[in-house]
Order: sequence, then structure tokens, then C-alpha cells
Amino acid sequence: MDKDQVAEILADIAVLLELKGENPFKSRAYVNAARTLENLSEPLDKIISENRLGDIKGIGEALQQKITELVTTGKLAYFDELKASTPPGLVAMLDIPGMGPKKVKIVHDELGIETVEQLEKASQDGRVAKLKGFGEKTAMNICEGIARRRTYASKHLLSDGLPLAESLLETLRCHPDVIRCSAAGSLRRHREIIGDLDLLASSKRPAAVLDYFASQPGILNVIAKGETKASVLLSGGIQSDLRVVSDAEFPFALLYFTGSKEHNIVMRQRAIERGLRLNEYGLFRSKTETRDPNLLVACQTEHDIFEKLGLHFIPPEMREDIGEVALAEKAPIARLIEWTDLKGSLHNHSTWSDGHQRPDDLARAMRELALSYWAITDHSKASFQANGLDAHRLRQQLKEIQEINHRLAGEGTEFRLLTGAEVDILRDGRLDFPDDLLAELDVVVASLHQSFNQTESEVTSRLVGAARNPFVHLLGHLTGRLLLEREPYKVDQRAVIDACAETGTWIELNSSPYRFDMDWRLWPYARNQGVRCVINCDAHRFEHAGFLRLGAGIARKAGLTREDVINTLPLAQLRTELQRKRTKLGRPTPRKP
Repeated sequence: MDKDQVAEILADIAVLLELKGENPFKSRAYVNAARTLENLSEPLDKIISENRLGDIKGIGEALQQKITELVTTGKLAYFDELKASTPPGLVAMLDIPGMGPKKVKIVHDELGIETVEQLEKASQDGRVAKLKGFGEKTAMNICEGIARRRTYASKHLLSDGLPLAESLLETLRCHPDVIRCSAAGSLRRHREIIGDLDLLASSKRPAAVLDYFASQPGILNVIAKGETKASVLLSGGIQSDLRVVSDAEFPFALLYFTGSKEHNIVMRQRAIERGLRLNEYGLFRSKTETRDPNLLVACQTEHDIFEKLGLHFIPPEMREDIGEVALAEKAPIARLIEWTDLKGSLHNHSTWSDGHQRPDDLARAMRELALSYWAITDHSKASFQANGLDAHRLRQQLKEIQEINHRLAGEGTEFRLLTGAEVDILRDGRLDFPDDLLAELDVVVASLHQSFNQTESEVTSRLVGAARNPFVHLLGHLTGRLLLEREPYKVDQRAVIDACAETGTWIELNSSPYRFDMDWRLWPYARNQGVRCVINCDAHRFEHAGFLRLGAGIARKAGLTREDVINTLPLAQLRTELQRKRTKLGRPTPRKP
């Protein structure tokens, strides 16, 4: 096991100990140890082999033994025993918003509840509301949370499905009987929430391909397998369907199964208007539905199908029937942004708040990814749960980043860390840091992290007020939604967009797969108003840099080009743009010593 896998198990142990009511200091020791391991700058197995684990602060003898057992054997008897002695339903309750370990323990101890179903019933009949620290509002929220999770039971995050699909496709490409293969469905359209993984392949021997697909490792169960289609259940509970067609049918099947349903209806109607019939089997010269190969209009690719229907090619991400066909009728769709166009991210966290890597480690890692810059925007003090910074700590961080950049300059590299903060927009609309402190930062992200229950007018006013601050460059995760977990707070997004257009404030497309916020449906309006997009990782770990790719896919869905996105700019041009708003509003940044 590597350090991240061990850290994850230590964190799980901490949760299980809380559920059992163990001494909170014991639980906290596991949390601290997990965080320490995540921040190690060298391989954990190397530290263990050199007998240096005991030299790490906070890793006592008992933890040394458990960590060593995990690294050397891949399992831990203590953890297995702890899991076995904990009702699995208690762990499942932790997935319900607002139900942390302490509350789960209370309902278990006081009401004997061991399953989500029992919790729902007790919340409905009033027993939960009577518990100390709960109340009717909490009981109602629990019921809503359970109902929401039940609704989303067959839905998955894009980030969960994408690597599974890519792995399966890579395997299929290696099979000698596969001619072409591709993802289809909501995954290919890069929807933020997906259902099944739809895969498509062409072959002269479909049975051999389906047998091969159904035998792959990582498949938990073969649900069904016929002559042209197989359905399997993958790890994580995601279903994947593979259809195998002839190579002549492949482009038509790919168009059809990519969807969306609404887009397909428009395309079929367009074919009818031209005396044709379009379906999953082909484009036919016929006024009635047919599969007659003698009537087939030959098309080798999707591009050919669009051309035969008098359209320029529509990228799959945009096929949602929101005006893309009208655009493709007039002119070629402008080159959409690619994730490789992005030069860095302007919203990220480090160990100074709730991130898992130090600024110098982040600089090294992002430089190795060939990025040009990486902003460190840790939380402000109001986000105490995220170890938010006060003014003194923030200025200490600025000094550290200045020293790192000085070293980078001495090494002759052009990569730079940018200073910044994700400053809280407080309940009354004030920002958590004063203007004179914000003026010292390269990048200021303003976000809501509290008082989500305010009215739409109140929340909108807070965001509009932040946009009007001359030192705020961009608004972060505009609606606060957490996909499949938390609904967005009430906000008039168009009013906020209008305020950003007026003041020159950017809006973030937060590319965390839990957020993708601002929603892709709003970006065409924002772009038309002149608002620039910033595709940010909101990174808390090294690997979150990969969110740039996810965010670019969502931006493509919105029809954005590299010119619409601010962090496609080289560093020098970005610095100029960062100063533009402050100059526009008459509040230039003070010169730094």
C-alpha cells in the first residue's frame, strides 16, 4: 500500500472509533496520522524499510505497528475487526447530509437504529426530532437527504465513470476482432451526472467481442448477454452496456446512442424534411422507416452524416438540443477549448488550510505537469472547519511563496506560484479579509461557505456585493451545489452574471466533479454578457490537477472556446488581466516592496 491508501484506512478507523464512542483523542490521533502521511515528501515504504517511521511527529509505537502492517501485508487485522463489530448501516448513515459520526451514534444508542430505513421511519414518526441536538428541522433534513440519495441511486459522477470506460475501451481496442470502438451516451456528452456506461464497438464477430468484454477483470456480475449486446455490473455499482454492430452501421449507431434523445429527435426530423430516414442503422433514401441496405446513404463517420443533413459537425458534448443544430446550420462551430489549452488553475488549497500538500511540493508537481502557474488560494478565517487563515498566517504564507518563486527564478524556470485567498463572503455581505490585505494578493476568489438558508435575494445580494469589490477577481462555485449530495442554494444567477459583466469580475467553472459550478447551461448567457470563465481545480491534493480535463469537458459542453477562458493565457498576459479590474474601478494594487 502507498501512503494515500494507508491514510485513507487510518481516516476510516477514526470514523469507526467515533461511531463506537471511543475517546475522541484516540480518534483524532488517527486523523492526524492520516494527514501526516498524506503530506510526506518521500515514499512510505522507503521510510519503513529504513526504520524511520518512529521519527515522524505524531506517529507513536501503536500507529507504527499498524502502518507497517498495512504497507507490508496490504491489510490490517485491527481494521477488519473494527469493521466487523460495526453495523454496516451505521456507516451508510454517514452518507446522509448532516449525519456525522456523533449524530449516528446518538440515534443508535438512544433509538437502537442500525439501518437507513429505520432512521427514515424514526425521522418521520417524530422520534428523531425529540432527541437532544436534533429537532424537527434536522429530522426533515434527514428525510430529504435519504429521499435524494434514493433518487440518485442509479446515478453516478462523471469522474467515477470516465476512468472505468476508458479502461474498458483500451482493452477492447486490443482485441483483434474490434474494428472501431467508442464511448456513447451521457458519458460521451460529458454530462455532470451519468447513468450507465454506454460503449459501442464494430466487428464482424460480435459474439467473440462480447465474450471478451464480459470476462474482463473488475466486472462483478454479467447481467445479460445476447447476440449484439452485453450488460455488466462494474465495481462501484456502475452498469456498463456494450453494443456491437457492423462497421457500416457504426457511425449511425454512435450518433444515435450518443444522444441526447432531444438532439436525436431534431436530427431525425431534419432527415425527414429532406426525404430521408435516420435511425441507429443508417441514413436511408426513403419516406418510411427502413433498414434496406440498397437505400443506404453511405457515411464513414459522424462528420459525413452531419454533412448529408446540411450541417457542420456538432461536437458530442454539445448535443443537448439547446440551439446547437441552428449554429451548425449557419457556420462551422468554433474550435472548442481543449484541456491542454489550460496553463494553470487559480483556485487551489495547500496545507496552510485544508489542502494536503505544501506550496513547495505543489510548485514542483505542477511544474512537472508543464503548467505555467498555480494559485494558492487557501481559506480565510471564517472557514474555521477548513483551518482558515487569519491575516498574520496569510502574510506568513505570502513570504513562503515569495521565497519559492525566488528559488524558481534562480533555477531559470518560468513557472510561478501565485498568491491568493478564497475569501469567505460573510452572512452580512462583508468579505472575511479587509481590502488592504486583499490588495496584496495576486488572485482573490470570493465564495460562500455559510448561511446557505438565506433567501434568494439575500444570497444574490452577497454575491453581487462581492463582485463589486475591486479586489475580487472571481466568484467561486456560484451555487454551492454538491452533485448527488447537496442542492444548490437559492440565487438569481443571471443577476450575479450581470453584476460580473458590469464590474469585470470573472466566474469560476469549478471543475471538482462534485461541483461543476457554474452550471454549463448558464455559460452561453454569461459569455454573451462578456463574462470570462476561469476553469479551476479547487484542488486539495496533487491528483486534483486532473480536474482541469473534466472542467474543460464541461466548458466544451457550454460551447466555450479558449478565448472565453482566462486561464488559457500565458503568465505575463494573465498578470495584466488580474490588474485590469482594479484599474477599471480606480483601485490599483499598491506596489509591493
